[in-house]
Formats: sequence, C-alpha cells, structure tokens
Amino acid sequence: MEPRGMKKWRPFATMPEQYIGLKKIINKQAEVAQPVLTEEQMEQINFTLIEALHTNKQVYLTYYKKGQCITETGFIQFVDSLGNLFIFIDYVFELKNKMRLSELIDVRLS
Repeated sequence: MEPRGMKKWRPFATMPEQYIGLKKIINKQAEVAQPVLTEEQMEQINFTLIEALHTNKQVYLTYYKKGQCITETGFIQFVDSLGNLFIFIDYVFELKNKMRLSELIDVRLS
C-alpha cells in the first residue's frame, strides 16, 4: 500500500480566492491607527532631522504606512518643512525614499 502523502490536501488548494480573502482579513486585524503627535514630539522630530542632516548621522525612522508602524535605518538627505517632505536613504539597499513629514512617528539618532 502506498502512502497518500500530500495528495490529501490538494482539494483545499483549488480555492485561491479563499486564501486571498483570509489574508486580507488577517492583515485588517493587524492594522493600527496612526498615532497623533503632540507639538513637543513634532518639534523634537524636526530638531533630530535637522541635526541628522547637518552631521550626516545615521537615524532610526519610525513611520506610519498602510496601517502599520515601520522602523528603518538610514540617512537623511533632504528636509523640506514647507513642502512637508523629506528624502531618506535606506541603510540596507541605499534606496532614496521620499516621505511626508506627517507620516513620521519617531526619529532617533543611532
């Protein structure tokens, strides 16, 4: 007699829409609301951004994107407070990322 192995699970793999729907539901449950920053926190973020820009120090950025808080490491290349944006160079892949200042949650010097 031959063992069935993984053949017995094949009927369940015929509904990929179900897996897509379940993944969406799980991701929706993991979402968090964007934190609201106080004036002091925004001033501290601006000060840290300017310091990192002038000293070319590495920073830890925490920002909000699509329901998640993401932390990355890199360098600040440009800050435009009037245009509400900044350019961040990722430490790992050295890619330029243009982000809004309103998406920032926390900035720390490393």
